[in-house]
Amino acid sequence: MGKGRPRAVQKRILGQSSTVSSCSELNIPSGPVFYPTEEEFKDPLEYIYKIRPEAEPFGICRVVPPKSWNPPFALDLDSFTFPTKTQDIHKLQVRPAACDPKTFDLEYSRFLENHCCRKTKKKVVFEAEELDLCKFYNAVKRYGGYDKVVEEKKWGEVFRFVRPIGKISECSKHVLCQLYREHLYDYENYSNWLNHDRDKNRWGGVHPDIKHEEEVGFQMSKRKRRNADHEKVKVCKVEKEEEEELDQICEQCRSGLHGEVMLLCDRCNRGWHIYCLSPPLKKIPQGNWYCFECLNSDKDSFGFVPGKQFSLETFRRMADRAKRKWFGSSPIVSRLQIERKFWEIVEGSVGEVKVMYGSDLDTSAYGSGFPRSSDKKPQSVEDEVWSEYCFSPWNLNNLPKLEGSMLQAVHQSIAGVMVPWLYVGMLFSSFCWHFEDHCFYSMNYLHWGEPKCWYSVPGSEACSFEKVMRNSLPDLFDAQPDLLFQLVTMLNPSVLQENGVPVYSVLQEPGNFVITFPRSFHGGFNFGLNCAEAVNFAPADWLPHGGVAAGLYQLYHKAAVLSHEELLCVVAKNFDRKTSPYLKKELLRVYGKEKIWREKLWRNGVVNSRAMSSRKHPEYVGTEEDPMCMICQQYLYLSAVVCCCSPSAFVCLEHWKHLCECNTSKRCLLYRYTLAELNDIVLMGDKSDSGNIPQNKNSQRQLSCSNGSIALTKKVKRGHVSLRQLSEEWVSGSVKLLERPFASGAYTNALKEVEQFLWAGSEMDPVRNLTKKLIEAQSWAEGIRDCLAKIEKCSSRCDHDIEKVHSECVNKLLCFDPAPCNEPRHHKLKEYKEDAQVLIREIESVLSTSSEVSISELEKLYSRARDFPIYIKEIEILVQKISSAKVWMDNVRKCTSETRPAAIEIDFLQKLKLEMLELQLLFPEKELLLDLLRQAESCAAKCKQILKSPISLKKLEMLLQELDSFVVDIPELKLLKQYRSDAVLWISRFNDVLVNIHEREDQENVVEELNCILKDGSSLSIQVDEMSLVEIELNKACCRKKALEARAIKMDLDFIHQLIVEAVELQIDNETLFVDMSKVLEAAICWEERAAHILSTKATMPEFEDVIRSSEDIFAILPSLNSVKDAVLIAKSWLINSKPFLKYVSSAVPDSSFSLTIEALKDLVLQSKLLKISLGERAMLETVLEKCEEWKNDAYSFLEVAEGIFNMNDICNRITTDITSRIEQLFTPIEFIIAAGIALRVNFFEIPKLQNACSRLRWCFKALSFCSIAPSLEEVERLMKEKDQLSITYPSGSFWCSLVDGVKWVKKALELTIVPFNQRCNLSDAEEVLEESKRLKVSFPVMVDRLANAIEKNKLWQDQVQSYFGLNSDERAWTLLLHLKEQGLANPFGCPELDMVSFEVEKVERWKSRCKDIGDLSKIKHSLDISLYIYNKSKGSRTRNLCIWCATDFEDEEFLTCSICKYCYHFQCAKELADINDANSYICSYCQVLKSGSISLNGCAPLKFVAERAELKILIDLLSDSKSFSVCIEEREILRGLVEQALKCKAYLTEIVEFALTYRAEDFSIITDKLVVALKAVEVAGLNDDHGNRNFELALARNSWRVRVHKTLESSQKPLIQQIESFLEEGLAITMPPDDHFRRKLEEMKSIGMLWADNAKKVAADSGELGLQEVYNLIEEGENLPVHFEKELKLLKDRSMLYCICRKPYDHRAMIACDQCDEWYHFDCIKLGSPPEIYICPACSPHKEGSTETLSVTRERVIGTNYREPKTPSPRPTKLRRKPKKSKSISARKNVDVVSSGISLLFWSNRKPFRRAARRRTKLETLSSFFHLQRPM
Repeated sequence: MGKGRPRAVQKRILGQSSTVSSCSELNIPSGPVFYPTEEEFKDPLEYIYKIRPEAEPFGICRVVPPKSWNPPFALDLDSFTFPTKTQDIHKLQVRPAACDPKTFDLEYSRFLENHCCRKTKKKVVFEAEELDLCKFYNAVKRYGGYDKVVEEKKWGEVFRFVRPIGKISECSKHVLCQLYREHLYDYENYSNWLNHDRDKNRWGGVHPDIKHEEEVGFQMSKRKRRNADHEKVKVCKVEKEEEEELDQICEQCRSGLHGEVMLLCDRCNRGWHIYCLSPPLKKIPQGNWYCFECLNSDKDSFGFVPGKQFSLETFRRMADRAKRKWFGSSPIVSRLQIERKFWEIVEGSVGEVKVMYGSDLDTSAYGSGFPRSSDKKPQSVEDEVWSEYCFSPWNLNNLPKLEGSMLQAVHQSIAGVMVPWLYVGMLFSSFCWHFEDHCFYSMNYLHWGEPKCWYSVPGSEACSFEKVMRNSLPDLFDAQPDLLFQLVTMLNPSVLQENGVPVYSVLQEPGNFVITFPRSFHGGFNFGLNCAEAVNFAPADWLPHGGVAAGLYQLYHKAAVLSHEELLCVVAKNFDRKTSPYLKKELLRVYGKEKIWREKLWRNGVVNSRAMSSRKHPEYVGTEEDPMCMICQQYLYLSAVVCCCSPSAFVCLEHWKHLCECNTSKRCLLYRYTLAELNDIVLMGDKSDSGNIPQNKNSQRQLSCSNGSIALTKKVKRGHVSLRQLSEEWVSGSVKLLERPFASGAYTNALKEVEQFLWAGSEMDPVRNLTKKLIEAQSWAEGIRDCLAKIEKCSSRCDHDIEKVHSECVNKLLCFDPAPCNEPRHHKLKEYKEDAQVLIREIESVLSTSSEVSISELEKLYSRARDFPIYIKEIEILVQKISSAKVWMDNVRKCTSETRPAAIEIDFLQKLKLEMLELQLLFPEKELLLDLLRQAESCAAKCKQILKSPISLKKLEMLLQELDSFVVDIPELKLLKQYRSDAVLWISRFNDVLVNIHEREDQENVVEELNCILKDGSSLSIQVDEMSLVEIELNKACCRKKALEARAIKMDLDFIHQLIVEAVELQIDNETLFVDMSKVLEAAICWEERAAHILSTKATMPEFEDVIRSSEDIFAILPSLNSVKDAVLIAKSWLINSKPFLKYVSSAVPDSSFSLTIEALKDLVLQSKLLKISLGERAMLETVLEKCEEWKNDAYSFLEVAEGIFNMNDICNRITTDITSRIEQLFTPIEFIIAAGIALRVNFFEIPKLQNACSRLRWCFKALSFCSIAPSLEEVERLMKEKDQLSITYPSGSFWCSLVDGVKWVKKALELTIVPFNQRCNLSDAEEVLEESKRLKVSFPVMVDRLANAIEKNKLWQDQVQSYFGLNSDERAWTLLLHLKEQGLANPFGCPELDMVSFEVEKVERWKSRCKDIGDLSKIKHSLDISLYIYNKSKGSRTRNLCIWCATDFEDEEFLTCSICKYCYHFQCAKELADINDANSYICSYCQVLKSGSISLNGCAPLKFVAERAELKILIDLLSDSKSFSVCIEEREILRGLVEQALKCKAYLTEIVEFALTYRAEDFSIITDKLVVALKAVEVAGLNDDHGNRNFELALARNSWRVRVHKTLESSQKPLIQQIESFLEEGLAITMPPDDHFRRKLEEMKSIGMLWADNAKKVAADSGELGLQEVYNLIEEGENLPVHFEKELKLLKDRSMLYCICRKPYDHRAMIACDQCDEWYHFDCIKLGSPPEIYICPACSPHKEGSTETLSVTRERVIGTNYREPKTPSPRPTKLRRKPKKSKSISARKNVDVVSSGISLLFWSNRKPFRRAARRRTKLETLSSFFHLQRPM
């Protein structure tokens, strides 16, 4: 198909396979439709603004253009190819979450281990295959959790997630329910509790603040991952991991800082800051946490996979096949049908459905459907039409940049936003729920094809929509919180409507526009093959929505398409009045936000700031890429924060705390506009009063100044200070600075200090003005100093390569009046400037003089200028002139030299002459140059004269010979030489062609060569004599070329004759080629005469064939040959067509083929008369025609007889046997006539009629046989099928219809009298059928009697049922009811009595089946008796000799009695429960469990009943259901007794549990005894009460907790603080009351211990500030605490050890020990650089002689003059550990600082404050137990 054809043609060719009929049954209300007039249609944005109030509440609307709108489709559909995406429609809603089973298994295993006391998860099998618990859990989660799935009976839907293939039975649903209850129900409750906490943890706003200080404790414990044994979990290594164990790098911002808010994945151990997550968290959540990569599985991840590349025709065929597959070939398919089928597929009830969608095709790459000026215009489209639609505002290529659109300021071509996207869809191809990028408007135009169905939720309901989506698909959103950004999920609109979310629908037809409004969620699908195009646009009212979208991008950390703030600032510089209110409001919001955050940064100490670099094109958006926040990924157009530690990392103002951990003074605020400039931009947005804008600006700026920054204060050491106060102080200081002599450092400090003011509002305008002056003054003064330094450097050195100061720079610096600041040295620069001006005037004088000077004078002046210290630009002109003069002299010498390398160009000589005149210098070579130039000009004039007139080749050769020795290269002379060369070459070519020209076979090449030679000869500039010969040879070659063509290809006779005549004229007819052509012409003329003769006389076939054969030897076109061949072909064709008819005459074997018709036979007879050849088959064909006409007459007579039988009317009076015999007599003759017609092998249309009549007669014969016998139903159905297969070729008669009605009645009667398998007929229906038999014209007496007997039998059974239900309920026997049911089922008819009997029987049987599922009721009753006995015994009732475990009497068996509870057990039973060492001290397992405290909330003692117990609730329900029975059954009484016993046991248990849960006292032995009784009773009972057991388990857990706490507190060993915290956490988990005795005691111990531990840590890190006695007191206090703090005590003991001459505790400095006294010394204190092999301290070694320095000097050098000696002496431990000899020093670092050794200068005897009485430390016996000697590590 070509480009630009009319739309009607396009639709017909593309195959709009069906039309969609409108349907009013849809439950989704329709969106609005608008029909603009021609005038309204001119401006799209104005029209959309007009309809917005009406359309925006729907979120969508459809616009139908005027009829004149008919743009041509611009794409070439024949060559158009496009890529596609594969869409799994069945997975758009019903798909499992992309969960990673490994992560689920890890979390589930941890849950089992920590809460269920199981190490590994069990293998769960369902239907002989292992069940994927991950998918199973998510499937139940999708439908609201276990309770909701059970309530709404959704197990079938859950099964589709677990096993997509296969059907589910009711039994399988029950099994699934039980499996989930057993394995995953507790895990679901645990997850819901964690998720509830995490939901509170989500940030609710766009700009939250994190309170780090309040959460450091918990966050650090989360970061230091620990397992159940309180051991650190090893963190996996990442690239370049540091040695420290807990160092991590955030996977989002790639920063390892802010470790206290780093959240680690519990599977992969990778880290994320909680503020870097999408969406972010407020704090680190409880429980295990997994990243989204570990939660999601690549295997199950869902998306639209790229498909194949298709041409449009291939895609159309595929789309048509898909449409036929679903809806057949029907041309009309209702909208309701398509929508219903689509949502069935989406909801997963149809199966797998995959479609292809050519979506998101960039029109800049694949082409647009709208005309564009850059595209090639199709020939079928007129220029005016093409141009009109190229520039139409409704052309989607133009829409985003129309006047009034905010996007016209965007510079780059953003695909889908600024550049339209093309969509080629097929049936069911979908676009899922989403809203547009940046909440833009969108416009979609359907070019052609099937409609497109849209659904929309208005933007005002976006939050409600998201809430419903999250509630409906919770597992998908948990795996992918940003699911709505991915456009891969659909949800049925009916679900949204059910939850109160309004949804509207629009059906887009071809040629319609659909507009979606900001933030409106929309989606839909295609009804078939179509092509659409879409683009975004943004009128002024979009601006507030764009701000909302920017906030969403920041919240979810999604990169934006463009910077919203940049767009606002660009638009504010050029907008119309309509934009003003929206723009001003948005600018005020941005200004307020920017102002708040900048002020907050200033208050927090970020005082450094600088402006961003300006843009090259500030009038457009996106010309330069802004940095992005490394946290939220947003463009930083207005401002950013950066730190000197990482200059390439940027964050927005909201995330400034997360940039790094440096001090705030190192961070810097980057801003594009000051607040004053931003305020001016805001004021620009208000054009309501354009005349007073300056005044409004000033007043509003003053107002913002008075309201804003005056109150901006921050806390400093001396109180509070405001920004204005600081700025005023800076201004006063800077003014004084300008008055003082210039100091570069002072200016730099002032400009550094002023950075904290420049970003602010208009109140800082004086600061900015003064800053400009300071910058200008600093630049000026430094410029003066720099110039003088360079001048002085150049003056002192003779090096000419030193950079000089330019005179322009000096002039620029000295032009200031007055001077910007006080710089005294600028007067000296003025003196240098005056000297430079004198030199400049001399150079200008030399260069401007009219008298000629020599080169030597110029070089002298240049030497002076070069030695001057200031660079003068005039020196460049001087250098250039000297250089040019030298080059000119060299060129002249080369031209006049005899050894020149080549000829000289005359232009070069003229150029040298001009240069000589320009230079105006004295040259000695001047005359030589002028003489050579005159000779060249004379030669050139002579050559020009020759070129003006025609010239022959001979004259030209003479001239060139004369000028052969001339040295100057003249263009005219060169041209004449070229003319001569061309002529000689041309003559040579012609002579080469003439060699054997008449013998060549390639005469076409000869002709081409001669034509080329002739053309080249005419273009020669000189005359040649061979031109006339070329034309003659060309004519001969053309004639030979024609003759060769005639010899190769047959030509007509006229052409050959003309060719021979032409050869005679050219005198080449004697050549062999033309002699052969003459012979062919003579043979052809003779053949033509013979052909004319046989055509005029009807000759035989052999004669015609002989003439054709003789024509093959003549190589020419013969005019009569076609006529001869046509006559032969017509005759042979006639013979072939006649052969089937003639075959009948020659063959006796009949043929079953019916392809011959009598009409064709008649046509052949007529054709035989027109043949030009004589044939003998003509007479034979006429005989066949006569026989066929005779057969037709016989056939018509038999058809009339059969028709008479079928049309008989008087049937009732006839005897059926007469009719039967008459029919039977017609079978044989009809079959004979049919066989005769077939033998003729002619297709008679009477044969089917005869066959049909014969079949109908046989059918009537069989039907009449049913009058005397009762046939089977199969026989009747078979007869009716035969009737349906008969083709009735003419109207049926009355006899036929009556017989058919009779057979139908027989079939009804048989169906009623046979007992059905499924559906029974009513008795009234049977009576109606019996009455209908009386109206039949043909009677069937046997069947009538059979039906009447069945009706009578059923009435008798109904009477029996009514009498049964008339009895009392006690008299209604169950066996009699079963007997009645059997009799009723044996009857063929249905009635209410049968339904009543069946219902009662089924109800009772179901109830009995439920009773059997419970188990043996007698065993349950026995267990309840024992349980009641246990409860009653505890209350003092009579005891029995009964074993609690096996529930049997002792009799004569050996037994044991529990020493605690006094219950008895068989010896064998007790042995099974536990090992028995001493029978007298035997304790039963129940007492052991409770006394040991081993019961937790999730586990209890081993149950006696291994199998599942019956639920009490089920028994109560069974008893309640049995009350409605109308039959007496014995199981009901048994059940009533069971329920009464169970309720008594429940009451006893409730009493004990309530007492235990409300108990608070210290002595818990009372509740322990009661719980032992309850535990035994519950274990023995054969019923389960879920609610009561949960409270009982809680009571057991609390008691177990008290037991363990009591044991810990009463133990001889002090508990650790970790044990105390673990008990408190466990107590919170089991909801221990705050007033419980043990909880209060634990909290008190923790509080006291933590206060001491905090104090101990501070003291341990105080570097010796606290005295040793106070440290000893603190250690003693810690030893006396009720809680043991091992780590803190160790730190304090290490702290109490003092070392070295400085008497300080160990502080990780490098130390060495004396090999004699074991005293430790710091390297720096004893001035030791490297460790010696053996070290002896000064106290142990004798004094060295000759030492000049005293110890006091050394002491001052080592410890400083301000050092205070510790007040307490150094304690000495009782035992000393000698350091190894090989290791002489210890260090906390790898590298030891090397210092000069001063050990020889230490005089230990002069060290009075540190003098010791002995070399060993004093032993402190009283504190020796606190210390152990340990070398510093």
